[in-house]
Amino acid sequence: MARKKQSDQTLENKIRILIVDDHPIVRQGLAELVNHEEDFTVCGQAEDYHEALRAIGQLNPNIAVVDISLKESSGLELIKDIHSQHPDLPVLALSMHDETLYAERALRAGAMGYIMKQEATENVIAAIRRVLDGEIYVSERMASRMVRKLVTGQTVTNASPVDSLSDRELEVFRLIGKGHGTRQISKRLCLSVKTIETYRAHIKDKLNLADAAELLQYAIQWVSSCDGQ
Repeated sequence: MARKKQSDQTLENKIRILIVDDHPIVRQGLAELVNHEEDFTVCGQAEDYHEALRAIGQLNPNIAVVDISLKESSGLELIKDIHSQHPDLPVLALSMHDETLYAERALRAGAMGYIMKQEATENVIAAIRRVLDGEIYVSERMASRMVRKLVTGQTVTNASPVDSLSDRELEVFRLIGKGHGTRQISKRLCLSVKTIETYRAHIKDKLNLADAAELLQYAIQWVSSCDGQ
């Protein structure tokens, strides 16, 4: 009994980490890495926006690791709402997507760090610790890019045209590239069909695309290139 009580007390003293990702294998892998640390414990896991917010309210984690691309919502929108509703909860953004496109967006949304899934196995523990210490975590390459942009006041010359899209436009563009029609996107993002049509028009203008066919082709190519990274 005394040993069990001591074990419970030890668990209570550990740093509590919530993992938000819609892929069970990714959650499992991250959980194994986190739980291997003596002072860390995974207090919960969530696969979508609503489940994540419920878990935060119920489990009171010390940090949330959030995937940018969730099944039913944008991870960026989740990060924004976590920052708004739980401003003291630090968030580390995790993504398979190129950091040059998403890292600054994630930081603007309220995240304290951004790490690509390809680097997570080696660096996620260091990233979590840095964010818990109140510091920003991005790769050295991304940090250099951001400093250069700050100093010169100029965007990177080889930036993708997709960089010009707003966070919501980017989410709509991604869903178009995954084969979702306007009504499907409307339902998924809980927005009106008219609103999605407006986003589609803005995207075509910003990317200088002539019509819906060009938009669909461009979006599919972009999603395919991202998924292949």
